[in-house]
Amino acid sequence: MNKVTLNGIEVFPFNSVDQLLEYVDGNKGILVAINAEKILHATDATRGIINRNIGYCDGVGAVMAIKQKGIKDVCKIAGCELWLKIIERYHKEKSFYLVGGKQDVIDQTIQKLKQDFPDINILGYRNGYFSGEDEMAATVDDIAERRPDVVFVAMGSPKQELFMEQMSARHKAIYQGLGGSFDVYTGKLKRAPKWWIDHKLEFAYRLIQEPKRIKRQVYYFKYLWWLITKKL
Repeated sequence: MNKVTLNGIEVFPFNSVDQLLEYVDGNKGILVAINAEKILHATDATRGIINRNIGYCDGVGAVMAIKQKGIKDVCKIAGCELWLKIIERYHKEKSFYLVGGKQDVIDQTIQKLKQDFPDINILGYRNGYFSGEDEMAATVDDIAERRPDVVFVAMGSPKQELFMEQMSARHKAIYQGLGGSFDVYTGKLKRAPKWWIDHKLEFAYRLIQEPKRIKRQVYYFKYLWWLITKKL
């Protein structure tokens, strides 16, 4: 599959979750969610991380930019839904390892996963707060030893991607960065209702929930200008 370049970031224009899953099942690597913010604020370092791995559209802004390039069937794939679809499809045949969130959040995540997917094989898990490099190295060692098929890391970008690259160098698997998805899954953070999602207003709902995000979201006007002027 040919990738599309947006401000130096290479993105796979998947047309469905199924197409993404089929690709990643045969091409183990790190799934990186791409949205307008990552495209707008791309640096040489973040471009390198994304372009070495599997960037997919996790935002309306990314979808709009790719459609502007002539690929009309590309779709948005929400990362907070994707990881659960991966589990839903593979929980009876693949093994899993989870890293991220506060201790109570990861504990609740594991408990809920075992309730929702009784057959799931979780080889290990831990919170996303490390006391130092030694603790991070020990986690990498544990993953390399246990050899899970799928690893989810919820630590925020680009920290989670950098950590996944360390793990991937030791053990090839399907990796996905989740940001705050464990908080959404356990109910700590409420995701936008379906109407807001369907009308491409999820960003606005998050702004209402977290007004401090306004400092980040004002940059969307710059991104919109880039779209209008076809700078991407």
